[in-house]
Amino acid sequence: MTMINTAILGATGYTGAELIRLLDQHPVFHIAHLGAHSQAGRLLHEVLPGINDPLASMRLQAADAPLADDIQLVFTALPHTAAATAVAAALAAGKKVIDLSADFRHQSADTYATAYGVTHPHPQLLPQAVYGLCEWHHQAIAHSNLVANPGCYPTSVLLPLIPLLQAGLLDSEQTVIVDAKSGTSGAGRSAKTELLYCEANESIRAYGLPRHRHVWEMEEWAQGIGGQTTHIRFVPHILPMSRGMLSTLHLNGQRTHEWLDLLTQRYASSPFVRVLPTGQLPSTKGVQGSNRCDIGVACLGRNHRGEEEAVIVSCIDNLMKGASGQAVQNANIMFGLEETLALPLHAQWP
Repeated sequence: MTMINTAILGATGYTGAELIRLLDQHPVFHIAHLGAHSQAGRLLHEVLPGINDPLASMRLQAADAPLADDIQLVFTALPHTAAATAVAAALAAGKKVIDLSADFRHQSADTYATAYGVTHPHPQLLPQAVYGLCEWHHQAIAHSNLVANPGCYPTSVLLPLIPLLQAGLLDSEQTVIVDAKSGTSGAGRSAKTELLYCEANESIRAYGLPRHRHVWEMEEWAQGIGGQTTHIRFVPHILPMSRGMLSTLHLNGQRTHEWLDLLTQRYASSPFVRVLPTGQLPSTKGVQGSNRCDIGVACLGRNHRGEEEAVIVSCIDNLMKGASGQAVQNANIMFGLEETLALPLHAQWP
């Protein structure tokens, strides 16, 4: 099988390190270039001590260093705006790109500017980006040169939400309430006081209020794929654990007793979405280290207004299905490979 030379830009963050771990086991994608910002010039093992040879002895290049002609695929795991510039350069050089930043997740430069508070540096590229929610955009991903890897929170919310929107089973006037929790790796590897051990341990805190920037992404693609305008009230929390994400969706709708069957049927052929049987709810430990999203449904009956209520719990590993795992899944699809190639279906246990 012909190897595909691959570059990772932003290789020393948590998502970059996870990409290295996954791609080093991949039978087709070969890591040929590693780029970084402040760590450029160092050997990889000096920054990521868990990496073994021969990768450990690779020297980190500058994030904007030219890419060799034989590199076909580029993963950009850089901060927003910096990623867009790297993506533009890679596309101009004829590479396929999967961007793990937020720079190409929105269809409109105005929406991006509202969510992130900055002007998009390359808005002309937005029309060619495909939103890489693999279970819903498989065909478009397969024919794209630029895939925008979804955010971790939006992945955990949109996967259970979209089928219900498409089926018209949610009350259209409701505000969808999402209560979500994430491990600290979701905040990245840069030094932050609130993520110090003494600050985060034995504590839980909400953040990103009054409106977290991922809400724009959720609402845009709930409408773009689900077909309904959706208002989402989203409150994320940081937990004192390294990885994992649990999103609880509070919903009103019709025929809630049918929701579990609907989700089960919709994702029956999706290898990385597991809908749990009646009476079971997922946990972060149950997906840790895997590329799965586990979904559970609990019907609550009717409230005092006579509306049917239900709770959906959705769990992913934020570094896997929420970032690097989904990026490799996108790459597999982009190059016509088996979607599950080199991606773990099973969680790490215990």
